[in-house]
Amino acid sequence: MKLSRLLSGAAAVALSGILAAVMSLSSAEPAQAEQTIRAADPSVIRVGSTYVSVQSTGGGIAVRKASSTAALASAPARQVWSDAAGRGEVWAPEIVTDGGRYYIYFTAGRGSAHRMYVISSAAADSGYTGETRLALPDDKWAIDGTLFTFNGQRWFVWSGWAGDTNVEQNLYIARMSSPTTPTGARHVISQPRESWERVVGNPFINESPEAVKDPNGRLHIVYSANGSWSDQYCLADLRLRAGGDPTYVWDWYKSNGCLFGSHRATMMSGWDPTLYVNGPGHHSFVLLNGDINTSPPAGPRFPLMFHAVPKGTPYAWENRYWYTGTFAWWGNTTYSRANVPGPTADTGWSLKFFE
Repeated sequence: MKLSRLLSGAAAVALSGILAAVMSLSSAEPAQAEQTIRAADPSVIRVGSTYVSVQSTGGGIAVRKASSTAALASAPARQVWSDAAGRGEVWAPEIVTDGGRYYIYFTAGRGSAHRMYVISSAAADSGYTGETRLALPDDKWAIDGTLFTFNGQRWFVWSGWAGDTNVEQNLYIARMSSPTTPTGARHVISQPRESWERVVGNPFINESPEAVKDPNGRLHIVYSANGSWSDQYCLADLRLRAGGDPTYVWDWYKSNGCLFGSHRATMMSGWDPTLYVNGPGHHSFVLLNGDINTSPPAGPRFPLMFHAVPKGTPYAWENRYWYTGTFAWWGNTTYSRANVPGPTADTGWSLKFFE
């Protein structure tokens, strides 16, 4: 049966427009990863025909605009915010759009004082407001936060501590009543408790969560595991069960190993380690308007940005580069678990990542 027969005329036109835009996004990108900016923690979205990236620049935040992800490296970096208040280390800014405005979320602080902040503007690379500290529930150490909308509800997901000491970094989620206002409690959705995400510790790490929707409309949170100071850094996946509650930890199913990493011993069965880079992690799905509701359908590869260290180079933070990779949906994949509430296995879409 043709897809158009399953949809009303208006819905079919809207969906065909999204698919056409996503397909153009795919075809415009190179098939093989290119090394671009010497930096970490990429955040890139596409708005119309323009790619917009954001990065920390010492004591501030800079935005670049270019006609492709590869061209971002040669685009001028325009500083849009400076740490005039001396808040401390500025890490991992994330750019999204909501209601026609751009929002950049970032963490700033020193040691245990790291908290999430947000600035916003009507333009991608100018006119940003002063920073506002997000009043995240429990007010604990927090980094790598990002906003997304799923099933009509805004959500904020981030990496943080359960208490006031650096034992492990968990992933948390909270509802948002606006792009700047959390509401209700925080809920843990992942902890670094699997053997393959505890190869490097002190602390053990789950961080840099990024949301995306699969071809069946199910929510995924792809995150980085193991310490970023090690080439064991890798990407793994959380998949929400069909009809699941994003705030209930046991409605999330975790991939049984890294999906994008450089060590075969920690890879999920059927997934291969990288050939050209070490420690790929802290990625960015290059989505139209940064909106997970424009997540690509099943089919060809789609743009991805990630940071890694080229093989043959000593693994160190200062040797990290942004890379233009790709990803594709991989169907009929089972994530299994044991000795926990609920069903022990869940089958659905996973992801393949390519250098």
